[in-house]
Amino acid sequence: MIGRSALTRGAKLAQRRAYAAVAGASTETASFDATDINGIKVASRDPRSPTTRLAVVAKAGTRYQPLPGLAVGLEEFAFKNTDKRSALRITRESELLGGQLKAYHTREALVVEAAFLRDDLPYFTELLGEVISKTRYTTHEYHEDVERVLQLKQNKLSHDALTQAIDTAHSVAFHKGLGSSIYPSSSTSLGPYLNENSVAAFASAVYTRPNIAIVADGATQDSLSKWVEPFFRDVPISSESPLQLFTEASKYYGGEQRTSLSGSNAVVIAFPGSNLSADKADVAVLTAVLGGDSSIKWSPGFSLLGKAAAEAPGATIVAKNLAYTDAGLLTIQITGSALAVRKAAGEATKALKSVAEAGISKELLTKAIAKAKFDLLSTNELTGAGTTAAGNSLIHGGKIFQVTEALKSYEAVTADQVKAAAKSLLDGKATVASAGDLFVLPYAEEIGLKV
Repeated sequence: MIGRSALTRGAKLAQRRAYAAVAGASTETASFDATDINGIKVASRDPRSPTTRLAVVAKAGTRYQPLPGLAVGLEEFAFKNTDKRSALRITRESELLGGQLKAYHTREALVVEAAFLRDDLPYFTELLGEVISKTRYTTHEYHEDVERVLQLKQNKLSHDALTQAIDTAHSVAFHKGLGSSIYPSSSTSLGPYLNENSVAAFASAVYTRPNIAIVADGATQDSLSKWVEPFFRDVPISSESPLQLFTEASKYYGGEQRTSLSGSNAVVIAFPGSNLSADKADVAVLTAVLGGDSSIKWSPGFSLLGKAAAEAPGATIVAKNLAYTDAGLLTIQITGSALAVRKAAGEATKALKSVAEAGISKELLTKAIAKAKFDLLSTNELTGAGTTAAGNSLIHGGKIFQVTEALKSYEAVTADQVKAAAKSLLDGKATVASAGDLFVLPYAEEIGLKV
């Protein structure tokens, strides 16, 4: 345990450390270096920043849960009472050091994360090791905190058309695994599946050495290795849980599903996209060509979907590639009034078909490559997504996705490759998910898509 002197040290030296580190900060893109410590995969990179982001990434996202709700249940138990610390103590000690704690899950990973001043690496390494190996899954915390928070999230998402459409698109595209709902809907009864005992069994199944990766952004490999060995010693080598994780490989199906919803409207059009294991540079650039969001506030932007949105006032259209370890979805997400969404869905399909049939200009290609590079860098460097992606790659036995290599591949993309990528998508089966006023929202065939 880190004593009071360490806690007060963090507060006293924060400003001095910040000034010293920033002065020597590098502007180059650092790559993650990976190693293995007693069977635990560890990766780190050190851009010499004054802060560190440390995460335990577990193969425990919704695609792996054997019962609905277990991923979010385990997420909500993070930083609760452990065998050594109460939840109150964890909160107070972290606040004294100026740290930030959070837990979240994706379709593939459960992430338990801390961000802090870099000299406090020992304390937060110990804390994360304690969270995944010594959390107490108590009945009263489940009913007072976990169950209550889950119900609030369910109620919030039940009125969000876009969230429902994205969730439905995954279900239609992949069925099981990646098709599992990121949050169980409010209509799903979790009573038979979710309780403190099933969450504890899930924790026992996923918090094992082969199933986790420790990733640090803002720490050297030597300093991280020094503290991982003692503080993660209690993580078991194998699972003794009665629960078996769902591990089938992803398979794309495609199709259409419509959900009636009052208050908001959304249509998600999706196709097989780029994954983390084999990044497709042409798909990334095509996503930027489609775009939707303008980077200039007073301009509709150069992207094709930005121009399509101008033809459907009241609608918002954006293209996003959702990448996973063995699959991806290139999505076109449309929201707004029902009539505007209907019009925008048709315009979005026209924009994609124009690329497949006529291709794109050299100027548009240049802009799209620059936008794709910026989006990749900003996502990985500013939001911490690179940490999760690195951890995902490690626990799936693959090569860590390196931003520098991806940037070079983007620069080599040609207009013909973008045209071919668009044609390939349209020649295959699309996924179309609609949520809202189904009397107005279009069917896939009405906007010229094959499902």
